[in-house]
Amino acid sequence: MSAVEHLMARAEALLGRLEAVLPQPLAAPDWQASTAFRLRKRAGRMVLEPVRHVASIRLSDLKEVEPQKQRLMRNTEQFVAGRPANNVLLTGAKGTGKSSLIKACLNEFAAQGLRLIEVDKADLVELPDLVDLVAERPERFVIFCDDLSFDEGELGYKALKSMLDGSIAAGSDNVLIYATSNRRHLLPEQMRDNLGYKHTEDGEVHPGEAVEEKISLSERFGLWVSFYPFSQQEYLAIVAQWLSHFGLDEAQIAAARQPSLVWALERGSRSGRVAYQFARDLAGRAEALPAAAQANMASPPEGLDHV
Repeated sequence: MSAVEHLMARAEALLGRLEAVLPQPLAAPDWQASTAFRLRKRAGRMVLEPVRHVASIRLSDLKEVEPQKQRLMRNTEQFVAGRPANNVLLTGAKGTGKSSLIKACLNEFAAQGLRLIEVDKADLVELPDLVDLVAERPERFVIFCDDLSFDEGELGYKALKSMLDGSIAAGSDNVLIYATSNRRHLLPEQMRDNLGYKHTEDGEVHPGEAVEEKISLSERFGLWVSFYPFSQQEYLAIVAQWLSHFGLDEAQIAAARQPSLVWALERGSRSGRVAYQFARDLAGRAEALPAAAQANMASPPEGLDHV
């Protein structure tokens, strides 16, 4: 081997090692493998992975959130039909069905071409590449950001804000962003932010720059869907629905009323998530309960009707 050939071989080997550590463009997954995908970092590279076992929850499984369900369904139906639709921010009480509603919408409209891509907030900086990857696809994509909130100065905040509205590049018409959060404005609100408020001579109050910045991201979502804590009656209706889902009969569901209230009291919450967890627990041990224990389920401690 000549000196030139030896040098070329070493150069090629060096380039191969460099390519292994340099950022690689986001590669397309097998789009037929699933209706849902996750953006994940593997060995330092971003990879779009099919979700092998998609949550099977249906819209009919979700009770006591009918107004929220109708608003999200209408927006999603417009989107899959190719009509104008909005990015959606679902906010409010924990465990009330925000993320479950998005997953149920996927199952409702998957046959019409809807696909879901879950992105963690730490990976939102990859949004431009992700949108470019799916822009020419025939499917309709919802980018799903669950439990979204930001601390001061996080990179994903600016990336999401720019993607929603503000980038020089036009957004793809086959992509929407659905996000859930317990915070209405997605950023922590500090008492010191109020110091920036200005009072005019006629008594009007104008927020300062810090407050304006904190509400600017949530305002870029075209549709806000709010969720509220459940009343006792609503909680019991959700418990009954899940117990029926797990195959318990009407007598067992009626007997479970007070134990479900005790369960909620111990957890300090009457959320839909707590109702589901109670139903799973009871359904899992229902066959093992002796008849006397099932009878005792209908005899609650005094006063629990007012939980």
